[in-house]
Amino acid sequence: MNRHRVWAVTRTDLRQLAKSRDYWLPMGLLAGLFFIVIPVVALNVVSGAQNSDVVTQIGTVLETLPLTIQENIQGDTPEVQAAFAIAVYLLAPIAVVVPLTIAAAVGSNTIVGERERGTGEFLAHSPITERELYAGKLLAALIPGYGATLVGFGVYSLLVNLIVGPDLGGWFFPTSGWWVLILWVVPPAIAIALSLIVRISARVQSAAAAQQAASLVSLPVIVIAYAVASGLVYDPARTGLITGAVAWIIAYLGLASGSRALRREILLGIGIKSAKRVAVPKKA
Repeated sequence: MNRHRVWAVTRTDLRQLAKSRDYWLPMGLLAGLFFIVIPVVALNVVSGAQNSDVVTQIGTVLETLPLTIQENIQGDTPEVQAAFAIAVYLLAPIAVVVPLTIAAAVGSNTIVGERERGTGEFLAHSPITERELYAGKLLAALIPGYGATLVGFGVYSLLVNLIVGPDLGGWFFPTSGWWVLILWVVPPAIAIALSLIVRISARVQSAAAAQQAASLVSLPVIVIAYAVASGLVYDPARTGLITGAVAWIIAYLGLASGSRALRREILLGIGIKSAKRVAVPKKA
Protein backbone atom coordinates (compact mmCIF):
# COMPACT_ATOMS: atom_id res chain seq x y z
CA MET A 1 0.00 0.00 0.00
CA ASN A 2 1.36 3.38 -1.05
CA ARG A 3 1.04 5.77 1.89
CA HIS A 4 1.50 8.83 -0.30
CA ARG A 5 -1.54 7.90 -2.39
CA VAL A 6 -3.58 7.19 0.72
CA TRP A 7 -2.71 10.55 2.22
CA ALA A 8 -3.41 12.31 -1.10
CA VAL A 9 -6.99 11.01 -1.00
CA THR A 10 -7.35 11.95 2.67
CA ARG A 11 -5.88 15.41 2.19
CA THR A 12 -8.16 16.15 -0.77
CA ASP A 13 -11.28 15.18 1.16
CA LEU A 14 -10.23 17.15 4.23
CA ARG A 15 -9.67 20.25 2.13
CA GLN A 16 -13.13 19.93 0.65
CA LEU A 17 -14.60 19.57 4.15
CA ALA A 18 -12.74 22.65 5.36
CA LYS A 19 -14.33 24.68 2.56
CA SER A 20 -17.82 23.36 3.26
CA ARG A 21 -19.58 25.47 5.89
CA ASP A 22 -22.62 23.24 5.54
CA TYR A 23 -20.55 20.51 7.17
CA TRP A 24 -18.25 21.98 9.78
CA LEU A 25 -20.62 24.63 11.14
CA PRO A 26 -23.35 22.22 12.35
CA MET A 27 -20.73 19.68 13.43
CA GLY A 28 -18.94 22.37 15.43
CA LEU A 29 -22.20 23.38 17.06
CA LEU A 30 -22.89 19.74 17.90
CA ALA A 31 -19.49 19.28 19.53
CA GLY A 32 -19.86 22.56 21.43
CA LEU A 33 -23.29 21.55 22.68
CA PHE A 34 -22.16 18.19 24.04
CA PHE A 35 -18.70 19.12 25.31
CA ILE A 36 -19.34 22.67 26.58
CA VAL A 37 -22.96 23.80 26.92
CA ILE A 38 -24.53 20.71 28.50
CA PRO A 39 -21.65 20.05 30.96
CA VAL A 40 -21.41 23.71 32.04
CA VAL A 41 -25.15 24.01 32.65
CA ALA A 42 -25.44 20.66 34.43
CA LEU A 43 -22.40 21.13 36.65
CA ASN A 44 -23.24 24.72 37.62
CA VAL A 45 -26.85 23.87 38.41
CA VAL A 46 -25.93 20.86 40.54
CA SER A 47 -22.90 22.28 42.34
CA GLY A 48 -24.76 25.51 43.12
CA ALA A 49 -27.97 23.91 44.35
CA GLN A 50 -29.05 25.36 47.70
CA ASN A 51 -32.65 24.20 47.85
CA SER A 52 -33.12 21.47 50.45
CA ASP A 53 -35.47 19.50 48.20
CA VAL A 54 -32.91 19.52 45.40
CA VAL A 55 -30.19 18.37 47.79
CA THR A 56 -32.41 15.54 48.99
CA GLN A 57 -33.15 14.44 45.44
CA ILE A 58 -29.46 14.53 44.59
CA GLY A 59 -28.66 12.32 47.57
CA THR A 60 -31.37 9.87 46.52
CA VAL A 61 -29.96 9.65 43.01
CA LEU A 62 -26.45 9.00 44.30
CA GLU A 63 -27.73 6.17 46.48
CA THR A 64 -29.09 4.40 43.39
CA LEU A 65 -25.68 4.28 41.71
CA PRO A 66 -23.61 1.07 41.86
CA LEU A 67 -21.56 0.59 45.02
CA THR A 68 -18.30 0.77 43.08
CA ILE A 69 -19.22 4.29 41.99
CA GLN A 70 -20.47 5.39 45.40
CA GLU A 71 -17.15 4.35 46.95
CA ASN A 72 -15.19 6.44 44.45
CA ILE A 73 -17.34 9.57 44.57
CA GLN A 74 -15.47 12.50 46.07
CA GLY A 75 -16.85 15.55 47.87
CA ASP A 76 -17.97 16.66 51.32
CA THR A 77 -21.49 17.77 50.40
CA PRO A 78 -24.25 16.17 48.32
CA GLU A 79 -23.96 18.97 45.75
CA VAL A 80 -20.25 18.43 45.19
CA GLN A 81 -20.66 14.65 45.14
CA ALA A 82 -23.40 14.96 42.52
CA ALA A 83 -21.25 17.27 40.39
CA PHE A 84 -18.39 14.78 40.61
CA ALA A 85 -20.64 11.87 39.61
CA ILE A 86 -22.05 13.79 36.65
CA ALA A 87 -18.64 14.94 35.41
CA VAL A 88 -16.89 11.59 35.75
CA TYR A 89 -19.62 9.02 35.12
CA LEU A 90 -22.87 10.32 33.69
CA LEU A 91 -21.41 12.48 30.90
CA ALA A 92 -18.85 9.93 29.71
CA PRO A 93 -20.93 8.73 26.72
CA ILE A 94 -20.66 12.14 25.04
CA ALA A 95 -17.13 11.10 24.08
CA VAL A 96 -18.69 8.41 21.86
CA VAL A 97 -21.78 10.17 20.52
CA VAL A 98 -19.91 13.16 19.05
CA PRO A 99 -17.21 11.33 17.05
CA LEU A 100 -19.63 8.73 15.71
CA THR A 101 -22.05 11.42 14.56
CA ILE A 102 -19.36 13.48 12.84
CA ALA A 103 -17.67 10.46 11.26
CA ALA A 104 -21.01 9.16 9.98
CA ALA A 105 -21.77 12.50 8.34
CA VAL A 106 -18.46 12.42 6.47
CA GLY A 107 -18.35 8.70 5.72
CA SER A 108 -21.80 8.58 4.16
CA ASN A 109 -20.64 10.84 1.33
CA THR A 110 -17.24 9.28 0.64
CA ILE A 111 -17.89 7.09 -2.42
CA VAL A 112 -21.28 8.23 -3.65
CA GLY A 113 -20.02 11.81 -3.44
CA GLU A 114 -17.26 11.01 -5.93
CA ARG A 115 -19.82 9.73 -8.41
CA GLU A 116 -22.08 12.75 -8.00
CA ARG A 117 -19.17 15.18 -8.44
CA GLY A 118 -18.02 13.34 -11.55
CA THR A 119 -14.63 12.45 -10.07
CA GLY A 120 -15.40 8.76 -9.68
CA GLU A 121 -14.31 8.04 -13.25
CA PHE A 122 -10.95 9.72 -12.63
CA LEU A 123 -10.35 7.59 -9.53
CA ALA A 124 -11.48 4.43 -11.30
CA HIS A 125 -8.86 4.88 -14.02
CA SER A 126 -6.10 6.19 -11.74
CA PRO A 127 -3.15 4.08 -10.54
CA ILE A 128 -4.50 4.06 -6.98
CA THR A 129 -5.63 0.66 -5.73
CA GLU A 130 -8.99 -0.08 -4.14
CA ARG A 131 -7.36 -0.63 -0.74
CA GLU A 132 -5.51 2.68 -0.93
CA LEU A 133 -8.69 4.52 -1.88
CA TYR A 134 -10.62 2.81 0.89
CA ALA A 135 -7.95 3.66 3.48
CA GLY A 136 -7.81 7.28 2.35
CA LYS A 137 -11.57 7.68 2.56
CA LEU A 138 -11.63 6.10 6.02
CA LEU A 139 -8.97 8.45 7.33
CA ALA A 140 -10.81 11.44 5.88
CA ALA A 141 -13.88 10.46 7.89
CA LEU A 142 -12.06 9.34 11.03
CA ILE A 143 -9.79 12.38 11.47
CA PRO A 144 -12.59 14.99 11.83
CA GLY A 145 -14.57 12.79 14.22
CA TYR A 146 -11.68 11.80 16.45
CA GLY A 147 -10.07 15.22 16.18
CA ALA A 148 -13.26 16.85 17.45
CA THR A 149 -13.26 14.35 20.30
CA LEU A 150 -9.71 15.17 21.37
CA VAL A 151 -10.33 18.92 21.25
CA GLY A 152 -13.68 18.58 23.00
CA PHE A 153 -12.15 16.28 25.60
CA GLY A 154 -9.48 18.87 26.37
CA VAL A 155 -12.05 21.65 26.72
CA TYR A 156 -14.34 19.44 28.79
CA SER A 157 -11.48 18.50 31.13
CA LEU A 158 -10.62 22.17 31.64
CA LEU A 159 -14.23 23.10 32.39
CA VAL A 160 -14.72 20.22 34.82
CA ASN A 161 -11.59 21.12 36.76
CA LEU A 162 -12.50 24.82 36.86
CA ILE A 163 -16.09 24.24 38.00
CA VAL A 164 -15.79 21.21 40.29
CA GLY A 165 -12.06 21.16 41.06
CA PRO A 166 -12.05 24.00 43.64
CA ASP A 167 -14.54 22.08 45.80
CA LEU A 168 -12.37 18.95 45.66
CA GLY A 169 -9.05 20.54 46.50
CA GLY A 170 -7.62 20.81 43.00
CA TRP A 171 -7.64 19.30 39.54
CA PHE A 172 -8.82 15.70 39.43
CA PHE A 173 -9.94 15.13 35.84
CA PRO A 174 -9.46 13.17 33.57
CA THR A 175 -9.67 9.92 35.48
CA SER A 176 -8.19 6.60 34.36
CA GLY A 177 -11.56 5.51 32.99
CA TRP A 178 -11.75 8.52 30.71
CA TRP A 179 -8.21 7.96 29.41
CA VAL A 180 -9.08 4.36 28.51
CA LEU A 181 -12.32 5.49 26.88
CA ILE A 182 -10.77 8.25 24.76
CA LEU A 183 -7.53 6.56 23.71
CA TRP A 184 -8.48 2.88 23.57
CA VAL A 185 -12.23 2.49 22.97
CA VAL A 186 -13.39 5.47 20.91
CA PRO A 187 -11.08 4.89 17.87
CA PRO A 188 -12.27 1.32 17.14
CA ALA A 189 -15.87 2.38 17.79
CA ILE A 190 -15.52 4.96 15.02
CA ALA A 191 -13.84 2.41 12.76
CA ILE A 192 -16.66 -0.11 13.25
CA ALA A 193 -19.27 2.46 12.28
CA LEU A 194 -17.25 3.62 9.27
CA SER A 195 -16.70 0.07 8.03
CA LEU A 196 -20.47 -0.13 7.58
CA ILE A 197 -21.12 3.42 6.43
CA VAL A 198 -18.44 3.53 3.72
CA ARG A 199 -19.75 0.26 2.32
CA ILE A 200 -23.23 1.77 2.21
CA SER A 201 -21.87 4.85 0.46
CA ALA A 202 -20.46 2.59 -2.24
CA ARG A 203 -23.75 0.77 -2.81
CA VAL A 204 -26.37 3.54 -2.91
CA GLN A 205 -27.14 5.84 -5.83
CA SER A 206 -27.34 9.24 -4.12
CA ALA A 207 -25.83 11.15 -1.21
CA ALA A 208 -29.28 11.63 0.33
CA ALA A 209 -29.88 7.88 0.34
CA ALA A 210 -26.42 7.33 1.82
CA GLN A 211 -27.09 9.76 4.67
CA GLN A 212 -30.43 8.15 5.48
CA ALA A 213 -28.96 4.66 5.45
CA ALA A 214 -25.95 5.79 7.48
CA SER A 215 -28.26 7.25 10.11
CA LEU A 216 -30.09 3.95 10.44
CA VAL A 217 -26.84 2.01 10.67
CA SER A 218 -25.02 4.37 13.02
CA LEU A 219 -27.93 4.73 15.45
CA PRO A 220 -27.68 1.20 16.92
CA VAL A 221 -23.88 1.51 16.95
CA ILE A 222 -24.20 4.76 18.91
CA VAL A 223 -26.68 3.19 21.33
CA ILE A 224 -24.40 0.21 21.94
CA ALA A 225 -21.34 2.43 22.28
CA TYR A 226 -23.27 4.71 24.66
CA ALA A 227 -24.12 1.78 26.89
CA VAL A 228 -20.56 0.46 26.78
CA ALA A 229 -19.08 3.87 27.54
CA SER A 230 -21.38 4.25 30.53
CA GLY A 231 -19.96 1.07 32.02
CA LEU A 232 -16.32 1.57 31.11
CA VAL A 233 -15.64 4.33 33.60
CA TYR A 234 -16.94 2.12 36.40
CA ASP A 235 -14.22 -0.49 35.97
CA PRO A 236 -11.67 0.91 33.48
CA ALA A 237 -8.77 -1.34 34.38
CA ARG A 238 -10.44 -4.55 33.29
CA THR A 239 -13.70 -3.82 31.48
CA GLY A 240 -12.27 -0.95 29.46
CA LEU A 241 -9.20 -2.81 28.25
CA ILE A 242 -11.14 -5.95 27.35
CA THR A 243 -13.90 -4.00 25.61
CA GLY A 244 -11.36 -2.00 23.65
CA ALA A 245 -9.52 -5.15 22.56
CA VAL A 246 -12.75 -6.75 21.33
CA ALA A 247 -13.70 -3.53 19.54
CA TRP A 248 -10.34 -3.41 17.76
CA ILE A 249 -10.80 -6.99 16.53
CA ILE A 250 -14.30 -6.25 15.24
CA ALA A 251 -13.07 -3.06 13.61
CA TYR A 252 -10.24 -4.90 11.86
CA LEU A 253 -12.57 -7.56 10.50
CA GLY A 254 -15.09 -4.95 9.37
CA LEU A 255 -12.50 -2.78 7.66
CA ALA A 256 -10.87 -5.75 5.93
CA SER A 257 -14.24 -6.90 4.62
CA GLY A 258 -15.16 -3.38 3.52
CA SER A 259 -11.94 -2.88 1.58
CA ARG A 260 -12.65 -6.01 -0.46
CA ALA A 261 -16.17 -4.77 -1.22
CA LEU A 262 -14.94 -1.55 -2.86
CA ARG A 263 -14.41 -2.09 -6.60
CA ARG A 264 -13.51 0.26 -9.42
CA GLU A 265 -16.76 -0.22 -11.31
CA ILE A 266 -18.65 1.07 -8.28
CA LEU A 267 -16.91 4.42 -8.71
CA LEU A 268 -18.45 4.55 -12.18
CA GLY A 269 -21.89 3.62 -10.89
CA ILE A 270 -21.69 0.19 -12.51
CA GLY A 271 -22.78 -2.88 -10.62
CA ILE A 272 -24.49 -1.04 -7.77
CA LYS A 273 -27.55 -3.23 -8.13
CA SER A 274 -25.72 -6.23 -9.49
CA ALA A 275 -22.94 -8.19 -7.85
CA LYS A 276 -21.34 -9.03 -11.19
CA ARG A 277 -17.94 -7.59 -11.87
CA VAL A 278 -17.40 -5.44 -14.93
CA ALA A 279 -13.99 -5.07 -16.45
CA VAL A 280 -12.68 -1.54 -16.13
CA PRO A 281 -9.46 -0.38 -17.76
CA LYS A 282 -6.68 0.25 -15.30
CA LYS A 283 -3.48 2.11 -15.91
CA ALA A 284 -0.27 0.27 -15.34
